[in-house]
Amino acid sequence: MRPDDATLLTRVARGDAEAFETLFARYSDTVRRHLLRIVRRPAAADDLVQEAFLRVWTRADQWDGRGAFRGWLFRIATNLALNHLRSVRRRRQQPLDIPPDLGDSDEHEHVAPSWMIDASALGPDAIAQLAEQREMCRRLLDRLPEAKREVFRLAHEAELPVREIAERLGIPEGTVKSRLHHAARRVARDWENLTQG
Repeated sequence: MRPDDATLLTRVARGDAEAFETLFARYSDTVRRHLLRIVRRPAAADDLVQEAFLRVWTRADQWDGRGAFRGWLFRIATNLALNHLRSVRRRRQQPLDIPPDLGDSDEHEHVAPSWMIDASALGPDAIAQLAEQREMCRRLLDRLPEAKREVFRLAHEAELPVREIAERLGIPEGTVKSRLHHAARRVARDWENLTQG
């Protein structure tokens, strides 16, 4: 029987590298996809995945056990992504002239002039706003009844098809569709109340 996330994290807090590797294998791809949607750069997403899991390794004892480990991990990853975007924005606001003493040092990232940046890509402010909206949406999802929340997350975060969700949860496909429908309606209604209130 495969150990659950809470058990693995307890072991990570005691310095169990094997438990850490299991969590990394279980979530690194999903976290990378999440980060890529925020930062839009594969190299940055890869770096942030490493940083997020480094936080898990060094701060496993800070998880209070409330809510799912996955939610805690995604909060860490989202916060790191937002900090990354803020630092990118600050670097873009600095002059392009590179001080002569920096030379060709690999320690400094140089930002391309604005005319070289893909205009179709979202700017950091828009991406940060999108990430904050996703976090609001995540909080709304946390309010859903557990059965509906689980189905919604498997469909939208794990991107599983209805058939696979039904198999995983041991429920009919019709039940999966019904729960998805009701969850989406409730989240949409709560979102409208939140943004218009």
